[in-house]
Amino acid sequence: MPDAQLAQPLTATDQPILYVLDTNVLIHDPTALLNFEEHHVMIPMTVLEELDKLKSGRKAQAADCRQAIREIDRILGRATPEEIAAGVPIPRASKDTYGRLSIIMSPPLPENVSTLPNHLNDNKIINDLCQLKHDFPHHRVVLVTKDINMRLKARGCGIESDDYQNDQLVSDIEQLNKGYIEIQGNFWDQVNKVDTEQQMGRTVHRIPLSDFNCEVHPNQFIIDELGFIGRVINTVDDEVHLLHIDSHSFMEQEAWGLTPQDVYQAMALNLLMDPDVHLVNLTGSAGSGKTILALAAAIEMTVATKQYRRIIATRSTQGLDEDIGFLPGTEAEKMEPWLGAITDNLEALHCDDEDCSGSIDYVLNKVPLHFKSLNYIRGRSFQHSLILIDESQNLTPHQIKTIVTRAGNGSKVICLGNLAQIDTPYLNATSSGLTYLTERFKDFQFGGNIKLQGVPRSLLAEYAEANL
Repeated sequence: MPDAQLAQPLTATDQPILYVLDTNVLIHDPTALLNFEEHHVMIPMTVLEELDKLKSGRKAQAADCRQAIREIDRILGRATPEEIAAGVPIPRASKDTYGRLSIIMSPPLPENVSTLPNHLNDNKIINDLCQLKHDFPHHRVVLVTKDINMRLKARGCGIESDDYQNDQLVSDIEQLNKGYIEIQGNFWDQVNKVDTEQQMGRTVHRIPLSDFNCEVHPNQFIIDELGFIGRVINTVDDEVHLLHIDSHSFMEQEAWGLTPQDVYQAMALNLLMDPDVHLVNLTGSAGSGKTILALAAAIEMTVATKQYRRIIATRSTQGLDEDIGFLPGTEAEKMEPWLGAITDNLEALHCDDEDCSGSIDYVLNKVPLHFKSLNYIRGRSFQHSLILIDESQNLTPHQIKTIVTRAGNGSKVICLGNLAQIDTPYLNATSSGLTYLTERFKDFQFGGNIKLQGVPRSLLAEYAEANL
């Protein structure tokens, strides 16, 4: 890096905001330090030490730590200690503005600066911010962390703190595309103009986009109170191409003996069984039918129609990284306790058979069903496979990208999750990777998502979901 590009030492007359990143931010998004525009990003030495401790092993978290460390090293390069203290410019390919990156040492604080006990790493980082605020009183010093409690501690010490929100595309989960538009009354009453034509035996309506009072996306369904069902094929030149669907056959569709119990399950099954839809996200409360629908469709497309060679089943669950290594047996045997939902739903699909256990054994022997740990999916490429990701609400946006990009030629990815049951620390419904994926892919012509409603599992489960 030429010397002319290096920033001058930080002075009180400079105006960039001083953003101090916590360890969990760099694990959540290893490229986070690139997202602070022209401001000064600062990494405490304590954070580097934590990344170093967590970088070893095959855990998903370890891989994120290694990537974050490499990103910091790429920017700092061969900069001298003086240049690092002043701030090394952060290059961006598509922007003319340069932020700066520094490493914060932890020198003894002046006696007139209040500090927290240094026995916790969080306290050490907050003390570093107290030092910064003392040295540069005219700057905004902001702690960026996913840890709510640490934000509270920082505010108690007079330090401004904020969550990392660069990858939060919606501020309210209710804004998220549900995959369908429910029309009050008759849908055709709000349509001013329509051109209908037959395309390869299908009825397609061309309707002006202005006749819709909301956003319209590919593979979104339109339903009304009178039973009309349509599916958006695409939007071209401010015109919506809407496929007309026969409601009777729609509700009678079947996958491995399973038929939908309501229109929401029917919409989900329609997307699951469509070979032209390569990504399907199913969300909904516990018992809404996400897993059983996906499993039935997967077996149907693998065994009956042979559209896919195999099913790759995996699951994101808190504790998996730590606990799977201690379980005996092969990878498949280790994963089996974590993927109990898959085998439970397989049993539910065959509960009415004369020999339920025999049917399940037949399916397991017939279906190329592979249980994989998320730790071992990185770097793989799955061709002509159906990749089933359960509990995907517990993935970060960075992790969901890592997994979805494993889909090779002729593969389909199905993500299942309940945004009301997030077990991963530092994640919530708006920052979940499942939310991020749904929002990013809402205009993808070969993807779709459905938010399932109700709890068809049982009357007890439905009442518990509503009242507990």
